[in-house]
Amino acid sequence: MNRFFFLASILIALLASNLQAQTPIIPLPESIEMGKGDLILKHGTIIAALSDESRKSASIFNEMLAAKVGFQLPIQIATSRNEVSIILEEVELADNDEGYSLDIDSTKVIIKGSSKGIFYGLQSLFQLIEINGGQASVPQLRITDKPAFGYRGIMLDVSRHFFSTDQIKKILDLMGQLKLNTLHWHLTDDQGWRLEIKKYPKLTQVSAWRDSTIIGQYYDFKPFIYDGEPHGGFYTQQEAKEIVKYAAERKITVIPEIELPGHSSAILAAYPELGSFDTFEGIGTGSIAAVNEDGNAYDNDISQNVPGYWGVQYNIFGPTPEAFTFLKDVLTEVMEIFPSEYIHIGGDEVPKDHWITSAIAQNVIKKENLADEHELQSHFIQQIESFLNKNGRKLIGWDEILEGGLAPNATVMSWRGEKGGIQAAKMGHDVIMTPNSHMYFDHSQSDDKSTEPLAIGGFLPLEKVYSYHPIPDVLTEEESKHVLGVQANLWTEYIPSNKKLEYFLFPRAFALAEVAWKKKENKDFNSFSLDRLPERLLALEQNNVFFRIPEATVEISKDAKSGRHLVKIHPKVANASIYYTFDGHKADQTAMFYTNPVLAPIVGKGQEPLTLRYVTITPGGRSSNEFSVILE
Repeated sequence: MNRFFFLASILIALLASNLQAQTPIIPLPESIEMGKGDLILKHGTIIAALSDESRKSASIFNEMLAAKVGFQLPIQIATSRNEVSIILEEVELADNDEGYSLDIDSTKVIIKGSSKGIFYGLQSLFQLIEINGGQASVPQLRITDKPAFGYRGIMLDVSRHFFSTDQIKKILDLMGQLKLNTLHWHLTDDQGWRLEIKKYPKLTQVSAWRDSTIIGQYYDFKPFIYDGEPHGGFYTQQEAKEIVKYAAERKITVIPEIELPGHSSAILAAYPELGSFDTFEGIGTGSIAAVNEDGNAYDNDISQNVPGYWGVQYNIFGPTPEAFTFLKDVLTEVMEIFPSEYIHIGGDEVPKDHWITSAIAQNVIKKENLADEHELQSHFIQQIESFLNKNGRKLIGWDEILEGGLAPNATVMSWRGEKGGIQAAKMGHDVIMTPNSHMYFDHSQSDDKSTEPLAIGGFLPLEKVYSYHPIPDVLTEEESKHVLGVQANLWTEYIPSNKKLEYFLFPRAFALAEVAWKKKENKDFNSFSLDRLPERLLALEQNNVFFRIPEATVEISKDAKSGRHLVKIHPKVANASIYYTFDGHKADQTAMFYTNPVLAPIVGKGQEPLTLRYVTITPGGRSSNEFSVILE
């Protein structure tokens, strides 16, 4: 009996693997039942959409279809029984408002779900489309699907480097295709303010611009070397509203972040009276916050200028009525633009040196019976939370908001590992997991930094992202319910261009999508990276998205006949080419062209092991970095 169940389990695993191989959808659906044959999508295929929301989703699907196959499908409110059709039935599912079912037979496609489910079902349908002989077809199958987590996000920092609305929309398109549902928009920081606030025009006149930016890594040059190029920009309120609308059509919520009480240097460059000093005589002399986090002094007069170097700045808001008035005014305008349930207030990396020396801050500590500056920070944030709550909104902050006591209704975003998230969940607070160990996409994608673009540091390969599970083992079942989901963070200190932004996002965003959508027990990195990722990367190239070409999967075995190494190379981009060498010299398109498994050269006794060096060339002609594998 045990033998029977063992063999049965192997058979089930093989069948599941085969289904995943046949279904190139990322994130992989919860359940797939394959049928026989295909359905051909033709010019006359009707999309029957019964609601306004379904018709919006159908229009987005049509835009994607036109780019892929060269035609769009007519959208109607009904279809006859004999027509080949895609039928969108908007229904409320009991267990999950983002779930959907997708049924494809020989004459029709039926997608059922809420408005969100309809959108996600169309994304899965789109990923199933194959082009053969000029025809577009989809396999007959049945999918039932729903996400494991309700919060599936990407944080995009536009403060350090500004990105156009067109680029933001491009990222939103890609997020929608991956069923990611939250853009955390990091709009403010020390190095720039990015949103029009009508009551405070100097935020866009002064705070949105810096005169220059350091070159290289933070520690490359002492003192810093600056590029001499002004940088800045901001979004008008109308542009921000357009982004919110564009995102909502793709079932994405935009959560704005307005940093406080720290990371405020850009604001204080325009409104220094809001800072943590009791007197403002001598402002402009460079005496304020001219010391970096490593203790080295530089000629950075940030009291008058937005700083052009990275790191934690010492200038922070003062706990004054004027500062609270300013922040409430700003947040009032922010809430008019962003209808999101949550408003992010930062709360991270707040050096309290100036509060220690400020008589005003010390008086607040005494008046409010606070223990220290950490409790003053908590008091500061609680005032803001109370204001947001009165306006029907909830507060999110980075895990430092736990210091000195957590605001009563706050949600914690755990970035310094999982410790803060675990603590908050055990306290009964909601949590979003975004640990820098697995979810910081500004980290390098190779441990050989010489082959990678300049990054902030760290090493975060694709497989490590995929391995993450947002619910820590130490939480009980009840505590685990407070983990709303997962988010990847893309800080842009070292990402000044659209191509570099996309390079750091992809392919890791594909792994994020599966972490956020799939249950832990249903994830399989080999299936993801070998069976489904190659098609998705090819689609990125065809849609002019710049991505990092990942390392191929290299299988090394012993050839039974010769005893030599047998090498198989599987590229991670569909239809890509591989060029390789074994002789220690550079691999490029002048090297050996890989077609079939190859026997490595013979190595004599006492000789060093050979190194396989190879590059991947995409169908569009892009070359990967050169990668190497030692044949032990």
